[in-house]
Amino acid sequence: MNRRIVKPFRALIIDDERSICDTLAGALSDEGWGALVARSGEEGLALYKSQPIQLVFLDVWMGGIDGIQVLQMMRDYKVGIPIVVMSGHGNIETAVRVTKLGAFDFLEKPLSLEKILPLLEYVENRAKRSAEEKPLSSLDGKYELVGVSKDIESIRRQIQVVAPRNSGVLITGENGTGKEVVAQNIHGQSLRAAQAFVAVNCAAIPEELIESELFGHTKGAFTNAIQNKRGKFELAHRGTLFLDEIGDMSLKTQAKVLRILQEQRFEPVGSSESLSVDVRVVAATNQNLKDAIREGRFREDLFYRLNVIPLHMTPLRERREDISVLVHYFLAKVSQELHEPIKRVSADAMAVLVGHSWPGNVRELRNLLERLCILLSGEEITRHALLDLAGDLFAAALPAAEVAQYMAPPAEGDGQGMSAKNTLREARDQFEKSFILSKLEEFEWNISKTAEAIGIERSNLHRKLRAYDIEPKKQKS
Repeated sequence: MNRRIVKPFRALIIDDERSICDTLAGALSDEGWGALVARSGEEGLALYKSQPIQLVFLDVWMGGIDGIQVLQMMRDYKVGIPIVVMSGHGNIETAVRVTKLGAFDFLEKPLSLEKILPLLEYVENRAKRSAEEKPLSSLDGKYELVGVSKDIESIRRQIQVVAPRNSGVLITGENGTGKEVVAQNIHGQSLRAAQAFVAVNCAAIPEELIESELFGHTKGAFTNAIQNKRGKFELAHRGTLFLDEIGDMSLKTQAKVLRILQEQRFEPVGSSESLSVDVRVVAATNQNLKDAIREGRFREDLFYRLNVIPLHMTPLRERREDISVLVHYFLAKVSQELHEPIKRVSADAMAVLVGHSWPGNVRELRNLLERLCILLSGEEITRHALLDLAGDLFAAALPAAEVAQYMAPPAEGDGQGMSAKNTLREARDQFEKSFILSKLEEFEWNISKTAEAIGIERSNLHRKLRAYDIEPKKQKS
């Protein structure tokens, strides 16, 4: 007796006709698939968001939310799951419309097994390839674009459109807005997702080393070149190369990058041998490159080569509805890393966070929440605790009397779950000094890069160095 093989795949069927659901579920079961059934669009959306699903069968005509609306909501929430739209009244206009909205396929009812089997085979083969190629990818799903604002939803939709293409993408926006996260998502949703994603911060590499970093070098090409080195372009072959802060690249290096983009070939430093590469370049900058072109600091031809598809990340202060979502997201992430319970945020503390201008954007918010998770012993982040540990951050935006009130020592038995103020201050100062020193070492005592990395202004970092008696060292060459 043959035993049916049960496969680790599950489909979601959304249709208000019971007979269709039963027939399709039976066919899936015969192929070893599991099936979840929803008799309305609302129920289907709930299952789609809460359950692991590899394939969706979605009816167009239903009561309540129809299939077109469900398709749009699904694509806004999550990408990568094939959605097959079904209809008993199929026509070309409907097929074209749902395909433009992101449907994987359009099938007319009644469905036949001959139409279903290729879909199941596609999903199974894709999962197999993903499992085999996963070690080649550097993403592993860690770079999530978090937010509910119209700007973030627009970026998600644009990523879905541009990711499968090979066109150049230029991401603009202030420091800390999440430009690299966007680049990671473009790569993760592209046909190159199984290959390497290689990131280069053009502002963090000294001018004399940038060409070696990008193109590699041969042994003896220059002093200290004691062995051959593969460059970032070669490492990103068949994958994606992310050139962050492209505006800081010298004109000489810009010319060489332009040539590679045009010819898909380059020579390592010190070599006469030309290497061929297949690389998609995604670039980012916090500068106005059109101003840089007028000032002669950036090549116009390279700009147009990179700026085929422009994407812009708005600063956090212009999408305040994302702040509370990001707070809960980062608290969960940091708590997981620290192996501690997730801290709650009181309503008045959240009001302070949402009202802040966040000049360092998402990066600054994340750094603050990490500090709070480390230093607070209680389970809740209160307004008092927030101002006590980061009063200098928020003081300018709040009335002086209120700041003084909340930064005063807590009365006995106030339930804040914190130690005495002087001890807490000492702990905060000790942590902050140690944190700044470690970041300075990481960025080789480059004040500008360190300030950017920790999400504060350069002048503010200088003040902290003086306050902690930290003597700036000369930047290492």
